[in-house]
Amino acid sequence: MFNKKKVSRQAMAVVTGAGSGIGKAFALELARRGGRVMCSDIHLHTAEQTAQAIRDAGGSALGLACDVSRLDQVEQLATAAEDWLGQAPDLVINNAGVGAGGQPIGETPMEDWQWVLGVNLWGVIHGSHVFAPRLRALGHGGIINVCSTASFAAAPLMGPYNTSKAAVLALSETLAAEMSGTGIHVTALCPTFVKTNITRDGRIPEGTSQFANTLMKWTGISATRVARTTLDALDRNQLYVLPQLDARTIWRMKRFVPGTYTRGAGLLNRLAFSRL
Repeated sequence: MFNKKKVSRQAMAVVTGAGSGIGKAFALELARRGGRVMCSDIHLHTAEQTAQAIRDAGGSALGLACDVSRLDQVEQLATAAEDWLGQAPDLVINNAGVGAGGQPIGETPMEDWQWVLGVNLWGVIHGSHVFAPRLRALGHGGIINVCSTASFAAAPLMGPYNTSKAAVLALSETLAAEMSGTGIHVTALCPTFVKTNITRDGRIPEGTSQFANTLMKWTGISATRVARTTLDALDRNQLYVLPQLDARTIWRMKRFVPGTYTRGAGLLNRLAFSRL
């Protein structure tokens, strides 16, 4: 019992959105822990850059393009991973995500809703749908779904993003209950600001983007730290990972004083954006 391999060690892993940010940090850390990593990203060149960095460090990795909003491409990712690894992956990190915000509900274009939900929600649904049966068949392993503090914080002007991440958290909780007792660990990562390029690549108005970048600069933590903390939590079969103090504070406030929290969030939003 005491010699049982930790899930994050020598993993046969698939990471989506591995071309940058948290996904890249997960891929690099898994390789450092002795794993083989299939690095997927919507852009082949960024996926391959991460894979090459792993190979340059003496690890084993392969880059593959995958649009997680398309079920057929996630199925192709699973098949390619099995062919390359010689077995079904025993660790899947559903990380690929995009950002959108800065407009109230009713003014946010429907195209932005569809784009965000397609990647952030359907991407995780596809990843869970395709890989969960394979993990059950293995009888061991893990899934990490990258949620966000937005999954429960419900900050104003982030309707599509909040909605997508709240649904991913519910999916993760459901999956964890279904996997209980099977030997498969499920972890939901819910950080606040992490130093990534999500605001640069997202659909966010300039003023809102500048505000978010300022917060990220002063309060954000490194993606490497987030990846290590989350993988360690997965090894302990810990469902929720809130890696920052502000995330844990929001979590408690939302549960114990929800009305006060919601009114306060609205007030802070009005004060912040009245100065932009």
